[in-house]
Amino acid sequence: MIERRDVLKGAGAALTTSIFTGRVKGANDRIAVGLVGLGAMGIGNLNHVMRLSNAEAVSVCDVYKPALEKAVAAAEKAGKTVKTIKDFREILADKSIDAVCISTPDHWHAYMTVEACKQGKDVFVEKPASVYVDEGLKMVQAARKYNRVVQAGTMQRSGGYFKKAAEIVRSGVLGEITFCHTWQSGSVKKTGWGRPADGPVPEGLDWDMWLGPAPKAPFNLNRWGVGVTTFPTFRYFWDYAGGAMTDWGVHLIDPVHQCFDEAMPVSVSAMGGKFYVDDNTETPDTMMATFHYPKFLLTYESRTANPMPMFGQGAATSIHGTEATLIVRRGGCFLIPNEKSKVEALTFERNPEMNAMNGPHWENFIECIKTRAKPTSDIETCVRSSTACILANLSMRHKTWLDWDEKNWTVKQTHIKPFLKAKYRAPWKLEV
Repeated sequence: MIERRDVLKGAGAALTTSIFTGRVKGANDRIAVGLVGLGAMGIGNLNHVMRLSNAEAVSVCDVYKPALEKAVAAAEKAGKTVKTIKDFREILADKSIDAVCISTPDHWHAYMTVEACKQGKDVFVEKPASVYVDEGLKMVQAARKYNRVVQAGTMQRSGGYFKKAAEIVRSGVLGEITFCHTWQSGSVKKTGWGRPADGPVPEGLDWDMWLGPAPKAPFNLNRWGVGVTTFPTFRYFWDYAGGAMTDWGVHLIDPVHQCFDEAMPVSVSAMGGKFYVDDNTETPDTMMATFHYPKFLLTYESRTANPMPMFGQGAATSIHGTEATLIVRRGGCFLIPNEKSKVEALTFERNPEMNAMNGPHWENFIECIKTRAKPTSDIETCVRSSTACILANLSMRHKTWLDWDEKNWTVKQTHIKPFLKAKYRAPWKLEV
């Protein structure tokens, strides 16, 4: 049995664990990839795989027939042929497949990742890592127990601007750092995504399989979300995801973890609500969270009813020191000296090589499958960033301050502990 304290007992120890398996692919071998979930992210990942010279997309899987047809069309356009599968378990059982890409709704991430590891597959799984804290722990346990390469979809870590940000912070040029801030802003309609009534399941959709381990619920267009907007609205229901906090928040907080060697907050406090949007989704339209790390505070601000940018950025991460402030986003990295500071201002932007994220992220994953090295976004890094965001949601929903117990990977507030663990709908069970 793998104990919590042995798997996630601290960034320094856990992140140096060897994952060598002895199953090393030759330099000229092509990695066979099966892709599960073919929505916006899934089709994007399929296209990335098809661009790689050392990997091949061999199978695609989705519970919605039109999504499968769209994937086949994308493959044919690229001159490729893929096998279509409705049940992801067929991909996991296929011994000819080396790796699995999981781009499903969030509530499926943990189960599919653990089962893929048990079947000897390496895994690329989208963020957030999970919906519940305990799921993330089991994902890491499975990766270690079965010696798998598990790359998370926090692709910014492979981007040049984010690598430069980490380099600058670690150089010490910012001085003493006591505060970090993350934010995203936007403007939505008062009616939001509307209030569609529960209704019949669309033709070609296996709704029960889509729900999987989540509670049984009647079909609702917003719960499913396909066709409502580019990125499905399932992310705004607690059964399947964590709203903006685990959607945008993971991407904004993860750079801070990257810069500070994966430290976890020691306490979290958050507030939020639906103050403006009037639709049938559940997660807040406005939220503020504060994370107390060992040496600094980090705040997260979500505004979807006001697009006013900060520092000229609609969404970004800022790190504030006694000598300078660093701002990083997908389009650039900026070092801004404080008044009277001797630090030189630096700007990195409009650089095609530094802009690239998804391509290099996939290249890193495939290379690590061959070498068995730890990938850029090893699953533990994403579990840490995702867990911080999940804790913020719990703090907000239960109206309580949370203290984090790193040693035992839990919170100190006893009444919150039951909410760290998912209650899977039968027959699904999350077992490492």
